[in-house]
Amino acid sequence: MKKSISIVMGSDSDLPVVKDATKILSEFGVPYEIDILSAHRAPDATLAFAKNASKKGVRVIIAAAGGAAHLAGVIASHFPLPVIGIPIKSSTLSGIDSLYSIVQMPPGIPVATVGINGAQNASLLAIQILATSDKKLEKKLVDYKKGLAKKVLEKSEKLKKLGVERYLLEIKK
Repeated sequence: MKKSISIVMGSDSDLPVVKDATKILSEFGVPYEIDILSAHRAPDATLAFAKNASKKGVRVIIAAAGGAAHLAGVIASHFPLPVIGIPIKSSTLSGIDSLYSIVQMPPGIPVATVGINGAQNASLLAIQILATSDKKLEKKLVDYKKGLAKKVLEKSEKLKKLGVERYLLEIKK
């Protein structure tokens, strides 16, 4: 099956965050490819990837990077379809540097940006983009969101039944 979503990360140290995106994509049955690229340390490979991705059938790219976090922007400047950036929390500025680097793109080079370490939302946004032309995927998203609502309402009922203190003790277990 053709892989319509590509996930790239600037370093293998980003993989513990990025794995949350892969879990969601797998849960939805969306095939993906995953690579390590770097806008700074492997610029030629990153450029080749960005220029050839749509020819391979990639419809959305998720790009995760920390620090200067130029990966998503560099890819977006050469890839004609949606790019979603995941700012990775860094030890220096807690990911604020990554967030600003990804979200503050110049006019003409949009990058959708999720929250710091927001890999799960990045994959859900990518799925939503694909679902604009895939009714089966749209149905899975509707069911997923119904499941989220069900979990919240179950927690609310449990809180009412147990009260604050007992509920908090349950959470700690």
